[in-house]
Amino acid sequence: MAAFDTTTVYGAGQSFGGRIINAMTNVLGLLKTWNDERITRNTLNRLTDRELDDIGLIRGDIEGMR
Repeated sequence: MAAFDTTTVYGAGQSFGGRIINAMTNVLGLLKTWNDERITRNTLNRLTDRELDDIGLIRGDIEGMR
């Protein structure tokens, strides 16, 4: 005889509104991270090769930064 657990509730303890707020917070966090990385790449791209060398980078390193 098989037994099924029908009492498990996923997302228990958090209302639908709370889950929506958490999802929006996660999206906003991802957008902030993306924008910070974009600003950093743009700033580094404006440096000369010599300035990049001073901080231990080469131009090819910039696009691969995360």
